Amino acid sequence: MNSDNDLQIAGDLLEVPHLLQAPREHPATVAEFVGLARSIADDRSQWAHLVRYDATSRWYHRLRTGPGYEVWLLSWVPGQGSGLHDHGRSSGILTVLEGALTERTERGTRTLGAGGQRVFVPGYVHEVVNDALEPAVSLHVYYPGLTEMPMLPQSHLRSAGGTPIACTARESHGEVDAVTA
Repeated sequence: MNSDNDLQIAGDLLEVPHLLQAPREHPATVAEFVGLARSIADDRSQWAHLVRYDATSRWYHRLRTGPGYEVWLLSWVPGQGSGLHDHGRSSGILTVLEGALTERTERGTRTLGAGGQRVFVPGYVHEVVNDALEPAVSLHVYYPGLTEMPMLPQSHLRSAGGTPIACTARESHGEVDAVTA
């Protein structure tokens, strides 16, 4: 007789340790990576003392690494942007820690304030810019770790009506920016 109750089949789970999942030491799902980003964002002592502002380029610092992932901390003074890019084979989570950042995609433009998050998959094309008058700080989690960030031409990003969206991306497909965004 078949039973839909696994406990009846296996008996007491505590008596069968091989059926118990070991607690994960590192994130393995999208939800766990989002949770990692939120836990770091909520604990200012992990990142606030590291932030620097550079008027000539975005400042960045690799905050943490784990099995197959990286966590980066970035600062953005007003006017700084990433250029139009994707993240190669990496998925990621962008979390704004302080200030506000504007994200431009082919679907449109959105502003993310402190606490705002975006989750993206390989091939996701966007540009991130600090359009505000105040500096911003962001946290970026990449899985697998970021190995490339191809820059894309402005013509790659078009609105729903087919017209180009104003972006400041470089015109070279082959150029790779070693900084994260």
